[in-house]
Amino acid sequence: MKTKGIVVTLALVFVFLGASISAQAGEDLVQTVVKGCQKELETYCKDVTPGEGRMLACIYAHSDKLSGQCEYALYDAAAQLERAVAALSYVVNECRDDLENLCAGVPAGEGRLAKCLEKNDAKVSARCKQAQKDVGLK
Repeated sequence: MKTKGIVVTLALVFVFLGASISAQAGEDLVQTVVKGCQKELETYCKDVTPGEGRMLACIYAHSDKLSGQCEYALYDAAAQLERAVAALSYVVNECRDDLENLCAGVPAGEGRLAKCLEKNDAKVSARCKQAQKDVGLK
């Protein structure tokens, strides 16, 4: 397993898309890694202040010492992120016109665009509504 590549992928996705995934989904991903890498976090990263990707950087720095359980947790979290990114991409593509027409002045992040679409539900296209339903947003 290419642990360093998975850790780098997780870090990049968290940085670029962290604000786009739901808080619960983000918490689930963190818990997957924390649970699977608990031994490594307690052994190698106990003195690291959490936040701003420092814990993930610590895991990366010790990637040659990770247990199979931790490697699997990182792989599983990366796979979950990949599915979330694909779902988000699908909804954005299907809702592009609705977002441009109904939510042009709304800044992305913290669920504001989803709330805008919800507020304008009567005007949202069937295509956009179906995409949201397909990925479990409705």
